[in-house]
Amino acid sequence: MNILILGSGGREHAFAWKISQSKMCDQLYIAPGNAGTMEHGTNIDLNPLKFEEVALFCLQYKIDMLIVGPEAPLVAGITDFFRNEKELSHIKIIGPASEGARLEGSKAFAKEFMKEFNIPTAGYGEFTKENRAEGIAFIKKQTPPIVLKADGLAGGKGVLIINDQEEAITAFGKMLDGQFGEASSKIVIEDFLDGIEFSVFVLTDGKDYKVLPIAKDYKRIGEGDSGLNTGGMGAVSPVPFIDEALYEKVIQQVVEPTVQGLNSRKMDYKGFVFIGLIKVGNEPKVIEYNVRMGDPETEVVLPRIKSDFLQHLIDLSNGELDKTPLEIDERSASTVMLVSGGYPEAYEKGKLITNIEDCDGSIIFHAGTQKKEKQVLTNGGRVIAITSMSNTKEEALAQSKLNAEKIQFEGKYFRRDIGFDL
Repeated sequence: MNILILGSGGREHAFAWKISQSKMCDQLYIAPGNAGTMEHGTNIDLNPLKFEEVALFCLQYKIDMLIVGPEAPLVAGITDFFRNEKELSHIKIIGPASEGARLEGSKAFAKEFMKEFNIPTAGYGEFTKENRAEGIAFIKKQTPPIVLKADGLAGGKGVLIINDQEEAITAFGKMLDGQFGEASSKIVIEDFLDGIEFSVFVLTDGKDYKVLPIAKDYKRIGEGDSGLNTGGMGAVSPVPFIDEALYEKVIQQVVEPTVQGLNSRKMDYKGFVFIGLIKVGNEPKVIEYNVRMGDPETEVVLPRIKSDFLQHLIDLSNGELDKTPLEIDERSASTVMLVSGGYPEAYEKGKLITNIEDCDGSIIFHAGTQKKEKQVLTNGGRVIAITSMSNTKEEALAQSKLNAEKIQFEGKYFRRDIGFDL
């Protein structure tokens, strides 16, 4: 098979690393990719949001499967574009059509979906400029902390948790007035849920499903989960507090109603559902849906899959998800993310990265990197994910941190306490 992966982050490097191991993979392309993905396939200078250019490449290079890594092309309708063009319709696409992608593209849509299919989540209200006064009144009835969410895609920055009503009202106004552009033209205000978060990844064709290894990521920049939110500073899998009873609740109360909902709404959905959950007491509640794999969770989920991941994606495309058993490595996987100085606020790119080749006992997944004249340079806020596997999460984390110390670039920072709360 000839395969094209869209995206340039750690998630896409993990996809390329895993899929290149399959005997069924003939030619692998990554667009635009990074300095790490080129070790497993060919990087192509394509913008994933320019559908006609992607389509032309797929025709020229006889692509059989298109794997869409990030959410933006899915929300913008890349799957619909391919389905509606006769000469492209034979290509297997991993990622939902735009209607299903609204589960991530619109917080309000996701909330309505959960309400319709009785999926446990926080109470909420949704507001626009037209009913701004009602939104302020709603905030005044809330007991802080108060959760404000931009309805649309905001690059992982559109969720604010505020401990003061007046501050929340001010923030609500700024969001409506364009703080996150069109994404915050509608705001979802939620009840605050107090608990511990985890991530469930489901491969589904809208009828059947497979649950991939469960993970937990760490979004705050500072140790002890302090400071600003990031795209993710590290992750672990498995998650120790997910016992059999909680797992069964997740399946029965969340996963199965979600898949049934996709089916009953007749959504064209062949891809991943990433369900962000929080354990409140012993009950799971959904915080959000994403319609693609998470990052950096992918960097701990895929290394734990022993079976042929490409075969699972082929089965998914053919409506035969049950055909191949999913084999899981029982060991723990942990990843630590190296980030640029200043991230998640202003940071510089183009810093020389050294000593990657000195890292033993870990898988090095590139996130924000580029190669220029045989040198690897930083090219983003999150730069490299270092994944290790061992019999315990502590041993795996120790190995990742050892290699995190070895890799060098100006301004490098990483959290040393990933998994501290487990």
